[in-house]
Amino acid sequence: MDLALTEAQTAVHREVGALARSFGWDYWRRKDQKAEYPTEFVGAFARAGWLGLAIPESYGGAGLGIVEAALMLEAVCASGAGLSGASPIHFAVFPPLPIIRYGSAALRERILPGIAAGTLSLAFGVTEPNAGTDTSRIETTARRSRTG
Repeated sequence: MDLALTEAQTAVHREVGALARSFGWDYWRRKDQKAEYPTEFVGAFARAGWLGLAIPESYGGAGLGIVEAALMLEAVCASGAGLSGASPIHFAVFPPLPIIRYGSAALRERILPGIAAGTLSLAFGVTEPNAGTDTSRIETTARRSRTG
Protein backbone atom coordinates (compact mmCIF):
# COMPACT_ATOMS: atom_id res chain seq x y z
CA MET A 1 0.00 0.00 0.00
CA ASP A 2 1.36 3.39 -1.01
CA LEU A 3 0.66 6.01 1.66
CA ALA A 4 2.52 8.82 -0.08
CA LEU A 5 0.59 12.03 -0.55
CA THR A 6 -0.46 13.02 -4.03
CA GLU A 7 0.72 16.31 -5.50
CA ALA A 8 -2.75 17.74 -4.92
CA GLN A 9 -2.72 16.67 -1.26
CA THR A 10 0.72 18.17 -0.76
CA ALA A 11 -0.56 21.39 -2.33
CA VAL A 12 -3.53 21.49 0.07
CA HIS A 13 -1.20 21.17 3.05
CA ARG A 14 1.23 23.77 1.70
CA GLU A 15 -1.40 26.35 0.69
CA VAL A 16 -3.45 26.01 3.87
CA GLY A 17 -0.29 26.26 5.94
CA ALA A 18 0.72 29.48 4.21
CA LEU A 19 -2.69 31.04 4.76
CA ALA A 20 -2.83 29.95 8.40
CA ARG A 21 0.70 31.24 9.09
CA SER A 22 -0.32 34.67 7.79
CA PHE A 23 -2.16 34.99 11.13
CA GLY A 24 0.75 35.25 13.51
CA TRP A 25 1.27 34.67 17.20
CA ASP A 26 0.05 38.16 18.08
CA TYR A 27 -3.30 37.51 16.42
CA TRP A 28 -3.85 34.29 18.37
CA ARG A 29 -2.59 35.84 21.61
CA ARG A 30 -5.15 38.67 21.29
CA LYS A 31 -7.95 36.25 20.47
CA ASP A 32 -7.06 34.03 23.43
CA GLN A 33 -6.72 36.96 25.86
CA LYS A 34 -10.08 38.42 24.83
CA ALA A 35 -11.77 35.00 24.39
CA GLU A 36 -12.84 36.09 20.90
CA TYR A 37 -13.92 34.00 17.94
CA PRO A 38 -11.34 34.19 15.10
CA THR A 39 -13.72 35.86 12.65
CA GLU A 40 -10.98 37.21 10.40
CA PHE A 41 -9.24 33.83 10.24
CA VAL A 42 -12.42 31.97 9.30
CA GLY A 43 -13.28 34.70 6.79
CA ALA A 44 -9.91 34.30 5.10
CA PHE A 45 -10.49 30.55 4.81
CA ALA A 46 -13.96 31.16 3.39
CA ARG A 47 -12.66 33.62 0.78
CA ALA A 48 -9.95 31.15 -0.23
CA GLY A 49 -12.55 28.39 -0.67
CA TRP A 50 -11.23 26.11 2.07
CA LEU A 51 -14.46 25.89 4.08
CA GLY A 52 -16.04 23.95 1.22
CA LEU A 53 -13.16 21.50 0.93
CA ALA A 54 -15.33 18.37 1.40
CA ILE A 55 -18.57 19.79 -0.02
CA PRO A 56 -19.39 18.55 -3.54
CA GLU A 57 -18.55 20.92 -6.38
CA SER A 58 -22.23 21.07 -7.37
CA TYR A 59 -22.89 22.91 -4.09
CA GLY A 60 -19.95 25.31 -4.32
CA GLY A 61 -17.30 23.17 -2.65
CA ALA A 62 -14.10 21.54 -3.82
CA GLY A 63 -15.39 17.97 -3.61
CA LEU A 64 -12.26 16.67 -1.90
CA GLY A 65 -12.08 13.96 0.73
CA ILE A 66 -11.33 13.27 4.35
CA VAL A 67 -7.57 12.90 3.79
CA GLU A 68 -7.44 16.42 2.37
CA ALA A 69 -9.58 17.68 5.27
CA ALA A 70 -7.23 16.07 7.79
CA LEU A 71 -4.24 17.61 6.00
CA MET A 72 -5.93 21.00 6.12
CA LEU A 73 -6.56 20.79 9.85
CA GLU A 74 -3.05 19.52 10.55
CA ALA A 75 -1.61 22.48 8.64
CA VAL A 76 -3.81 24.89 10.61
CA CYS A 77 -2.71 23.40 13.93
CA ALA A 78 0.96 23.34 12.92
CA SER A 79 0.84 27.01 11.89
CA GLY A 80 0.59 28.09 15.50
CA ALA A 81 -3.18 28.47 15.45
CA GLY A 82 -3.58 25.16 17.26
CA LEU A 83 -7.09 24.09 18.10
CA SER A 84 -8.19 27.72 18.41
CA GLY A 85 -7.86 27.90 14.63
CA ALA A 86 -8.68 24.31 13.73
CA SER A 87 -11.97 24.07 15.63
CA PRO A 88 -13.90 26.72 13.67
CA ILE A 89 -12.53 25.35 10.39
CA HIS A 90 -13.45 21.83 11.48
CA PHE A 91 -17.11 22.85 11.86
CA ALA A 92 -17.32 23.73 8.17
CA VAL A 93 -15.80 20.40 7.14
CA PHE A 94 -16.96 17.49 9.28
CA PRO A 95 -20.45 18.32 10.63
CA PRO A 96 -21.90 18.74 7.09
CA LEU A 97 -20.88 15.19 6.11
CA PRO A 98 -24.20 13.62 7.22
CA ILE A 99 -26.04 16.27 5.18
CA ILE A 100 -23.85 15.52 2.18
CA ARG A 101 -24.39 11.79 2.52
CA TYR A 102 -27.94 11.48 3.82
CA GLY A 103 -29.66 14.82 3.36
CA SER A 104 -32.41 15.35 0.83
CA ALA A 105 -31.56 17.26 -2.33
CA ALA A 106 -33.56 20.22 -1.00
CA LEU A 107 -31.65 20.23 2.31
CA ARG A 108 -28.28 19.96 0.56
CA GLU A 109 -29.21 22.84 -1.77
CA ARG A 110 -30.38 24.98 1.14
CA ILE A 111 -27.44 24.35 3.51
CA LEU A 112 -24.25 23.38 1.67
CA PRO A 113 -23.63 26.46 -0.52
CA GLY A 114 -23.76 28.71 2.54
CA ILE A 115 -21.29 26.54 4.42
CA ALA A 116 -18.91 26.48 1.46
CA ALA A 117 -19.16 30.26 1.08
CA GLY A 118 -18.69 30.89 4.79
CA THR A 119 -22.05 32.65 5.13
CA LEU A 120 -23.57 29.86 7.24
CA SER A 121 -21.81 28.79 10.41
CA LEU A 122 -22.40 25.48 12.12
CA ALA A 123 -22.27 24.53 15.76
CA PHE A 124 -22.27 21.20 17.50
CA GLY A 125 -23.51 20.63 21.00
CA VAL A 126 -23.71 17.43 22.98
CA THR A 127 -24.59 17.09 26.62
CA GLU A 128 -26.51 14.69 28.82
CA PRO A 129 -27.01 14.55 32.60
CA ASN A 130 -25.01 11.32 32.99
CA ALA A 131 -22.42 11.98 30.28
CA GLY A 132 -21.79 15.69 30.06
CA THR A 133 -19.91 16.17 26.81
CA ASP A 134 -18.32 12.70 26.83
CA THR A 135 -19.95 11.37 23.67
CA SER A 136 -18.75 7.82 24.41
CA ARG A 137 -21.18 7.75 27.38
CA ILE A 138 -24.33 9.27 25.88
CA GLU A 139 -27.50 7.27 26.41
CA THR A 140 -29.94 9.02 24.08
CA THR A 141 -31.09 7.05 21.07
CA ALA A 142 -33.32 7.96 18.17
CA ARG A 143 -36.18 5.89 16.83
CA ARG A 144 -37.99 6.60 13.60
CA SER A 145 -41.66 7.09 14.21
CA ARG A 146 -44.24 7.78 11.55
CA THR A 147 -47.36 9.45 12.85
CA GLY A 148 -50.57 10.48 11.18
